[in-house]
Amino acid sequence: MGTMIEFPSNGQNASGYLAEPEEANGKGVVVIQEWWGLVPHIKDVCDRFAQKGFMALAPDLYHGATTKEPDEAAKAMMAMKMDVAAKDMSGAVDELIRRTGKKSVGVTGFCMGGGLALVLAAKRGDAVSAVVPWYGLIPWPEAKPDYSKMTAKVLGHYAELDDFASKEAVEALGEELKASGIEANLKIYPRSQHAFFNDTRPEVYDPEASKVAFDETIEFFNREIS
Repeated sequence: MGTMIEFPSNGQNASGYLAEPEEANGKGVVVIQEWWGLVPHIKDVCDRFAQKGFMALAPDLYHGATTKEPDEAAKAMMAMKMDVAAKDMSGAVDELIRRTGKKSVGVTGFCMGGGLALVLAAKRGDAVSAVVPWYGLIPWPEAKPDYSKMTAKVLGHYAELDDFASKEAVEALGEELKASGIEANLKIYPRSQHAFFNDTRPEVYDPEASKVAFDETIEFFNREIS
């Protein structure tokens, strides 16, 4: 369904996976990878959005690299240059606005990408109207978003049994967003584990929670992207 494309990124070129719907609703969603890179699972998620009518673009933030090893993924995440990643994500927003003709887009991301989705929504308050982080927090101190610039509403999906995005951390994020006047609904799914939406990882995948969360995400994006 999708294909790799190149798009402008602040004077450079970036690449990403674009899934185009057969029956378009005219709305665009930026999909941000987990720390594994732009792996088949993330492309598949783009395809799922396209099946629901959205044009979905996942920028390749590791520029071709992917891994299945957690140690390598952690190194790749920490080596990622935030300024370049921010430009690539911002370029993806502009590309979708150009292609859809809408004023705004939605952004979603998983794990590392959930944190980056919040970073992008704060950086592009002019163009991101809805953001859905999945078990995402922001592990880079230098990337701390200025939430006063965010105009998007937030729907967050988190897991009860998650050491990375713990209940306390999710509550703290919720308070921070609320203090900045952002409308946020951060949901914690009982008995679910980190990465519960990733159906390529049977040890953590939770089909029931995934279905509920994805259906709500579609409804939220349909309502909030204009």
